[in-house]
Amino acid sequence: MTKKEKILLKASAAFAALFAVAPAANAMHIMEGYLPAGYCVAWGLVCLPFLIAGFISLRNKVKENRRSMTLIAMSGAFIFVISSLKIPSATGSCSHMTGTGLGAILFGPSAVGILGIIVLIFQAVLLAHGGLTTLGANTFSMAVAGPLVSFGIYKLCGKLKANRRVSVFLAAFMGDLFTYCVTSLQLALAYPSESGGVMASAVKFLGVFAPTQLPLAVIEGILTVVLVIGLESYAGPELNNTGFLSGREKEAR
Repeated sequence: MTKKEKILLKASAAFAALFAVAPAANAMHIMEGYLPAGYCVAWGLVCLPFLIAGFISLRNKVKENRRSMTLIAMSGAFIFVISSLKIPSATGSCSHMTGTGLGAILFGPSAVGILGIIVLIFQAVLLAHGGLTTLGANTFSMAVAGPLVSFGIYKLCGKLKANRRVSVFLAAFMGDLFTYCVTSLQLALAYPSESGGVMASAVKFLGVFAPTQLPLAVIEGILTVVLVIGLESYAGPELNNTGFLSGREKEAR
């Protein structure tokens, strides 16, 4: 392990220790048993091709460059830590940051699917955060849909030649918000409103989430930018190997 890698490891450990003091209450993504069995199976099947693609993507990235394991592990730890900080917002779910934007920017959305499902399993088993029966639904919203939007926003900002840090902020911010749009839709599909159906129910869930999720999305965007600045300072070569600092971004640095 190089000196820079040791510094990066210590920094990530300190970050985790700082935020791990938050209480692990009974708040959840979509909690155990909250979705009907059919929906649990359906969302699991929808996630399957994304997870297979993610496994192949991660395997190829590690084969190409073993040193990428440091950033992959750090991205997974980032997801675990900040998505464990929960603010209850509605019966059956909660508002919290996701942390998936960073991994999507560095490694693409497919790879984040694997990191996300690992985090969700650990949270369900160790923290009673989420659930095993709802794993498919939570994986799709947080580890598939959100990262896809983050990756798309970051690439779009690149084509528009936006400032790199602004691009990172917008990617993390929009990925976080879209995760909760999907979660609201998942809950609405399972529990449509008697008057207005699925869309009316989705609007109600979004309305409950919004007061807490909007500021949390802003905080996640800022934290992701701060972390990227730290990586630029202490892990420049590793970032360059991911392609993050290539082309326009590398020149801007």
